[in-house]
Amino acid sequence: MNKYSIITGALRSIELQASSIAGLADFVNADFEKAVQLIAASRGRLVISGIGKSAIVAQKIVATMNSTGTPALFMHAADAIHGDLGMVQTDDIVMVISKSGDSAEIKVLAPLVKSFGNTLIGMVGKLNSYLAQQADIIINTTVTQEACPNNLAPTTSTTAQMVMGDAMAICLMETKEFKSADFAKYHPGGALGKKLYLRVAELAKQNEKPSVSLTASLKEVIMEITKKRLGATVVTGDDEIVMGIITDGDLRRMLEKTDSFEKLTARDIMSKKPKTIAGSELAVNALLLMQDNSISQLVVVEDGRFEGIIHLHDLLKEGII
Repeated sequence: MNKYSIITGALRSIELQASSIAGLADFVNADFEKAVQLIAASRGRLVISGIGKSAIVAQKIVATMNSTGTPALFMHAADAIHGDLGMVQTDDIVMVISKSGDSAEIKVLAPLVKSFGNTLIGMVGKLNSYLAQQADIIINTTVTQEACPNNLAPTTSTTAQMVMGDAMAICLMETKEFKSADFAKYHPGGALGKKLYLRVAELAKQNEKPSVSLTASLKEVIMEITKKRLGATVVTGDDEIVMGIITDGDLRRMLEKTDSFEKLTARDIMSKKPKTIAGSELAVNALLLMQDNSISQLVVVEDGRFEGIIHLHDLLKEGII
């Protein structure tokens, strides 16, 4: 296969699938709206089932639903008719995904779901199929052609299923008024979640607390900055009250200005009004404060008392940047 054929084939696949996705707009109708409303109001879970490639799509939609506030569960259609139907509870809504709607497993599963009294949503690509006839609500994912050159391998059809599932999840988020703070609860370990969840105090406790007194000598200041490896030391007074900060940049500027520094103390070198932040603040707010003031360190305080230092590198390491 030559280079031109590969590019042509790829473009054909993309164009076919893009066209099919655009065509889904015609299927966002009263049934789609009813499905979203029922799921949003349900006291149970959304159980999503399928077989073959549709089962893989079902798993992805379940993952999206769970992470955006709609409790969902995956049930493979083949396993469902061999015992896994026991996971379906009275208040659950069942959505079965299938291109043809006529596979043997679907023909056994659909009437069983109906016999249990659960609402059955059929996400299906054939409106005259067995699944479409059994379903209480139909989510139409009909496509005219697969991207497969033989029109056999599920490609365009699974893309359509995925897109319609995502559309349902987004509508459910908006219906339930699912906010960024809610998202953070389900994603505390990810970068997005950390921006909404991670507090300054959590970062500060990972670092040592470099500090010197107002009367500390230049040597003591240099030793403390070097030892604690945060590029700065806080200058504290009585009861750990923050009096100032000395960064390695302050030291360089001081050495450029004077040839006589043997008698200098921390009081002489420090910046008297360091930028501070409370430990209860979000880490992302610390980043904004650093960016606004072009600094690399922030002093963490509680009622004016020294609690720690966070460095720009801490935010980078945690994925806040």
